Amino acid sequence: MSVIEQYARVHIMTDAAPLPESHRAVPVTLRYDPEADPRHVRVALPGAVPREWVVERDLLEHGLTAPVDRGGTRVWPCGRAQTVVEFHSGRGHSVVEFDTRTLSRFLHLTRVPAAQPVPH
Repeated sequence: MSVIEQYARVHIMTDAAPLPESHRAVPVTLRYDPEADPRHVRVALPGAVPREWVVERDLLEHGLTAPVDRGGTRVWPCGRAQTVVEFHSGRGHSVVEFDTRTLSRFLHLTRVPAAQPVPH
């Protein structure tokens, strides 16, 4: 399996963003590299100082249907159409609202078949 990248339009709020910026859709890049890091997805957030968050792939998948919280990242479904990912770190706090279908499609593309164990 090779690197999978997908662009998504999300609503984003950061502790540094002014209120009007938080209400418009912005592009993010979802990236999965099974050779370099099979357990994580990278989410590149735009901005004057771009941020890249690394989140466990399984955490995103479980968060599509029920709230989960691990290592400074929270994921939960928000109705049927949205999934919220909240990132916390020493550098700040961001809340990203994804279209559930977009996130689900990306995670489906990154699934490792049961016959192929994920490398450690």
